[in-house]
Amino acid sequence: MSVDHDARVRERTPDVDCIWAVTESKAGTLTQCLGVAKELNPSPVAKTISRSRGIRKWFEPPLYRRKEKEPAVLISCGFRSEPPVLDIKAAYGGRPLAVHLQRPRIEGYDMIFVSRHDWAPELDHRPNYHSMVGVPHQITPTRLDALRDDARTRFAGDGRRVAAVFVGGSNGAYAYDGNSHKHIGDAIKHLEAEGWRVLVSVSRRSEEETLQALLKLRSANIDVWDRSGENPYLHYMAAADGFLIAKDSITMPCEALATGKPVYALDLTHIPGPRLEKFEFYHRDLAQNLGLTRPFEGKIDLYDYQPLNETRRIGSVIRSALKTRP
Repeated sequence: MSVDHDARVRERTPDVDCIWAVTESKAGTLTQCLGVAKELNPSPVAKTISRSRGIRKWFEPPLYRRKEKEPAVLISCGFRSEPPVLDIKAAYGGRPLAVHLQRPRIEGYDMIFVSRHDWAPELDHRPNYHSMVGVPHQITPTRLDALRDDARTRFAGDGRRVAAVFVGGSNGAYAYDGNSHKHIGDAIKHLEAEGWRVLVSVSRRSEEETLQALLKLRSANIDVWDRSGENPYLHYMAAADGFLIAKDSITMPCEALATGKPVYALDLTHIPGPRLEKFEFYHRDLAQNLGLTRPFEGKIDLYDYQPLNETRRIGSVIRSALKTRP
């Protein structure tokens, strides 16, 4: 289905009235919920789970009040959101459709979307469970198109190719140690030598040592965000002709794959264990089974694939479920 046809279909589809995104304050879980919620209604209500304890919690406003407009859909992510969401659903007589974007620890959800790398055989015969590639997010071609002219002027005024390099932090599967820093640095300098303009961004999880190692690479052709001012992540994405993304992230490859541009995975020092096995399965799945990404072996070449838009697909599945509810 073409992007233009998708846009026309959405224009003809009424927004779902009153959507609540109920989640922890973590950026990663919040953006998943909001991304899907905005596929149903452009102005969802965000309900953030408090992590306060003791007397401080007594002075915080409640998560919701029964007099609020009844939500048609509750979208959650993260285990801390599970009991509150099911409490809200019960308070409204079980009417709101409760959707979770992760395998939950408790029962009671109407629809559950589980990433392929977290899927288990026992879920195959659970009709309310649905598989998804990676995780949903808020990056859309329309959002990036609005930034592209300005981003290209800023970072590629001479018309050269732009590579966006995104790195994260140690996560129990991969370590950002000296070897990883050298591997990242060598890849960036190699791209520069190949004629690329390189834009490098750290994430919230990046350690200071990683940032300092990257800042040493700065040159006329290598731009590294030093965490001062606004994060240029979206502008880097809008300007990019290709992506090189460290393997510790699940979200960033999914966001880059929404662009249709080549996305390459950069390996890091492995930390053996179940967490590494999950991440390696995720990257093998993207590259070998789905043909979406490629391992970085010194070059960023163009290749064709259907841009990934799981956020929109999940929204469509939820809309269909709402139409068939009694």
